Amino acid sequence: MSNLSVSISPHIRNKTTTKSIMFDVVIALIPAYAASILVFGARAALITTVCMVSCVLWEFIYQKAMKMTVTINDGSALITGIILAFNLPVGIEIWQAVFGSMVAIILVKQLFGGLGKNFANPAVTARIVMFLAFSVSMTTWKPVDSITGATPLALMASGDVYELPSYIKMFLGLHGGSLGETSALALMIGGLYLIIKKVISWHTPVVFIATVFAFSAVLGQNPLYHILSGGLFLGAIFMATDYVTTPQTDAGRVVFGVGAGLLTVIFRVYGSYPEGVSFAILLMNILTPYINRATQKKPLGGIKA
Repeated sequence: MSNLSVSISPHIRNKTTTKSIMFDVVIALIPAYAASILVFGARAALITTVCMVSCVLWEFIYQKAMKMTVTINDGSALITGIILAFNLPVGIEIWQAVFGSMVAIILVKQLFGGLGKNFANPAVTARIVMFLAFSVSMTTWKPVDSITGATPLALMASGDVYELPSYIKMFLGLHGGSLGETSALALMIGGLYLIIKKVISWHTPVVFIATVFAFSAVLGQNPLYHILSGGLFLGAIFMATDYVTTPQTDAGRVVFGVGAGLLTVIFRVYGSYPEGVSFAILLMNILTPYINRATQKKPLGGIKA
């Protein structure tokens, strides 16, 4: 008995670290990155690089200025930059992308205490701020080769349904939109990788997408176009699964997915802006503490808090 050691929980440990999780997310984003270059050309790579470098530099500058420990090596700023870029149109001005990176890293992440303390997803919030500040740039979809500049959601909103691309083109990403949101196939490959690696659970992405499909059908919309359009797959897989700003329980993740899906369809169908994923995720981010509290499990023998 003298050889036994006693310590406080947790007793189950593994080799997973913040850096390893971020590395897996980068791998999962590669198919969408490749698709963005194939569809939109070299400028897609330029915008993505600008956002990645800007996010890392803003984090470095802020932490140095505040005499904080520099944490750029954990990869979180890099991921924020990639996801932010994927939410931008190919024609966005470079300085606007740099501004959006500053909003994501400093205003949303660092001012709230850094990684693990931000209440909302940095990339989602930055996209919304950029949409409000640069509405023309953020809604100008430049045509590329034979691909029309208008997004499928914009075409549906305007009633130009005869100009909508085919389902196969929607699935592959051969249509207008933001850099990393067009190819459902590429995003599904990345999402499947994250689920297999157990970086994310299936609950939020599947429920989010299924809710959009079902609710849009109930409202008389084309459900396939709704799930293949806009940033639904990007948001459901890479933004609505953020560890910090989304629920910690499986039941909570289901609630989050249902709420985000319902809000997305409401914003798309009844709102003045064709897309609604970012707004839906941000609102559900705000509700996450309440969802966690309502769905938390009671320990065996414990009493309700």
